[in-house]
Amino acid sequence: MEIVKLIGVLIVIAGFILKLDTLAVVVTAGLATGLVAGMSPLEILDTLGTAFITNRTATLFILTLPVIGLCERNGLKDKAVDFIKSLKNVTTGRLIAIWQAIRTVASAFSLRIGGHVQFIRPLINPMAAAVVQYDKLDEKTEDQIKGMCSGSENYGNFFAQNCFMGSSGTLLIVSTLSEQGYPVDALQIAGQSIPIAVLSLVAGVVYALLFDRILKRRFGDKRRKKEAN
Repeated sequence: MEIVKLIGVLIVIAGFILKLDTLAVVVTAGLATGLVAGMSPLEILDTLGTAFITNRTATLFILTLPVIGLCERNGLKDKAVDFIKSLKNVTTGRLIAIWQAIRTVASAFSLRIGGHVQFIRPLINPMAAAVVQYDKLDEKTEDQIKGMCSGSENYGNFFAQNCFMGSSGTLLIVSTLSEQGYPVDALQIAGQSIPIAVLSLVAGVVYALLFDRILKRRFGDKRRKKEAN
């Protein structure tokens, strides 16, 4: 009957499906698992308390939220939109490269000015398609532009977010490694993340500029064929 000890997993799944309070669901699952495993109430509380103390650094990112909130409240996102709209004579690849640079820097400082829903779909993707200086786009090219825009968002966010020593991801890595017996601090993790973010940005910019050449070659060939006919 060892499988009965997995009742906590069932409680978590049911709680998330029913959209119940996350903290209450997790605590209930822990209590149920402990009781089924034969632990006394005091032993359960001791285990929960020890786990919380051990991983308490993972919650320090909350201290950065007021500063981030003030930046966003004072129009950080609006300034980013205005800057992108003010760009002149940009190509599809250059626009994507510029956005990845903006997203990388913002993520490195834990500033939330990006997102597929907030920026990519309503702003970056339409602009990237609109600045193509060629004939009407075919479905294949439109899909490629969508993929490039989404990729720039993903790369900028994923590879740079741990450069900020107060981010939740960085603190989670620190607490996990410390618990496993590897003494590290947030500054070390952030420092090791910076080269990865830089390499990701360079690779993304080069790829975006190469994409410009692909578009130029593709539509240039089509235009020459049309003029020849």
